[in-house]
Amino acid sequence: MAQLLQTPPLTVFEHMALDETLAQSGGSVPLLRFYEWTAGPAVTFGYSQFYHFVRQQTRAEQGPLCRRPTGGGLVFHGEDLTFSLIFQSRLSPKEIYRQLHSALEQALAASGALVSSRQGAVAAAQYAPQQNGQASGCFANPVQDDLLSGGHKVLGGAIRRFGEMILYQGSLQCPHARQNPLFRQAITLGVQHWWGQTLEMENVPADVLTHARQLAVTQYTQAAWTEKL
Repeated sequence: MAQLLQTPPLTVFEHMALDETLAQSGGSVPLLRFYEWTAGPAVTFGYSQFYHFVRQQTRAEQGPLCRRPTGGGLVFHGEDLTFSLIFQSRLSPKEIYRQLHSALEQALAASGALVSSRQGAVAAAQYAPQQNGQASGCFANPVQDDLLSGGHKVLGGAIRRFGEMILYQGSLQCPHARQNPLFRQAITLGVQHWWGQTLEMENVPADVLTHARQLAVTQYTQAAWTEKL
């Protein structure tokens, strides 16, 4: 049975480290996890983005910067509902993205929480982490199968493969998204429908959380990681 994994509030560095720890563990049980945040905003940017471009497009008051283990562009975390999926799959990232976002689109519509549509095909250059000499913003540049509402991107995600394990990190960017329970319910139902499994609530194991917090200190908070490109 798939799991809806519960965690305490974490910093942006701890969230990235926990996702990597869970993906690297190679467990066979699919996981959905909603981020519980410590106070204050944060910014994440894609694994392949250049740090000096990221610095040019962010301000100190937008919170600490953290390089993600996944790709994609800049994501500003303030009111967004952030979540991750970890599961085994041999599907291509493009097909995972299409199937998952189709399921989420339907679930959000059925819940009445959000009417959205999926972005059609776009030029391959839109997927690049840098555009016009700058780090691209995930929610400024919709790519194929992102969810749009009112002409604006509201849901996108990034994927990384660890062997047969897939890490998907997603963000729903709507006003008060973290506080509205309908959004969590819809995403949970959409994931359940896509996986064909009921999600059982579980707490993150203490040893996994301890390892993730150590990884946050030794890797994700370090300039060697943040400024590696």
